[in-house]
Amino acid sequence: MRLPARLDWETQSTPLNVLCISWGTTGNLSPVLTAARQLNRAGHQPRVMADPAMRGEVEAAGFPFIGWRRAPTGSDADPADFSDLADWLRQTMFAPAGAYAADTLDEIRRLPTDAVLSLDLLPGCALAAEAASLPHAVLSPHISIRPLPGMPPAASGLTPPRTAEERAVVDAATDAIVSAMEQGRPALNAARRAFGLPPVASAFAHFDRADRVLLAVSRTFDFDTEALPANYRYIGPLLDAPGWSRGALTTWPGARRPRILVAGSTGAQNQTDLLRRVARALGAIEAETVLTTGPHVGAEELAAPDSIRVVAAASHDALMAEADLVVCQGGHGTVSRALLHGAPLLVIPLARDQTDNAARIALRGAGLRLPAGASEAEIAAAARRILAEPGFRTAAEALGAAVRADLDANGLVREIEAMTAAHRGAARGGDRLWA
Repeated sequence: MRLPARLDWETQSTPLNVLCISWGTTGNLSPVLTAARQLNRAGHQPRVMADPAMRGEVEAAGFPFIGWRRAPTGSDADPADFSDLADWLRQTMFAPAGAYAADTLDEIRRLPTDAVLSLDLLPGCALAAEAASLPHAVLSPHISIRPLPGMPPAASGLTPPRTAEERAVVDAATDAIVSAMEQGRPALNAARRAFGLPPVASAFAHFDRADRVLLAVSRTFDFDTEALPANYRYIGPLLDAPGWSRGALTTWPGARRPRILVAGSTGAQNQTDLLRRVARALGAIEAETVLTTGPHVGAEELAAPDSIRVVAAASHDALMAEADLVVCQGGHGTVSRALLHGAPLLVIPLARDQTDNAARIALRGAGLRLPAGASEAEIAAAARRILAEPGFRTAAEALGAAVRADLDANGLVREIEAMTAAHRGAARGGDRLWA
């Protein structure tokens, strides 16, 4: 795909009506709400389409809310079982593509819409934007799901290959995710035909056909690729604090000792056993420890030692500002927020992009990674090492500075404005934006 050059002579003189589309849990909503806030501060008019359970969070942020009517919601939209990647992708991305497309097109027709911004796991929303001939940006609040040349694929947890043997492992992992995605292509093409669009030859087609693919990660944090596609842009992480964290714990409760924050995931990922092991392991360390369970684990399920304060939620920004260590599963938002505060990490990934983030943290020297089944003794030993060796904090602070520079560049708004201006220019000239 070849994009038109940015039309620098064409300024954005009128507000854009941008349909911002989330999916699944609160963790997926947060970057979309941050994007909406950035667009709103620039004078545009975003509205947010998401799971009906997210209505309160969206409206508290001040944006019009649209809920799914045909598309799946709750755990049906975002299954907790990630053991079979191909089946998870089928359930999440491809089988419901037609329902997502129908709901999205209804909303596009209901109110004026100048552009669509939707998460990368929603090819049905990309399909709807294509059917409506609207400029569309795919938002990836993590590393690229579409494999990029020379880069280990998503969900592999691999680092860049240095030997022929490592290259073979990366190639096999890439083949596996491509195969898993391709199993969903018949369902995607059935949805495309239902909306009058031609079939595609790749399950990754919505990345190729989008006006922009916005990687909401820091380029310094990510691994290097041999060739970044022309429509890809790094825009830095989208990290506004979620509304549900307001009024939660904002200060460390005790005297100054080493401070450890355990950040449980906001998604349902069968993490109770992991948090239980982490709590017992850190209970043996002389430190001030706060553990946030997130919405899917109850404090009573952990039987944490009395030395650990367990809460459902807290202001991670406030606590990370004084944390000496952050222990987490490795969600991109938590990892990026910790780096912004220069806090080193112990990452124990369970699924999705968590292994990839753990690999990047470990390779950059900003923390350590452990396998999901790590024992209490292994967790305690890794935590003690990070607290004792200042090099981990030094590396985390350096990465955090790069993340901050990306945030300050305000790339998302610039790219949404540029793609819309280019789309309008191409429409006036009768050109297509992609082939």
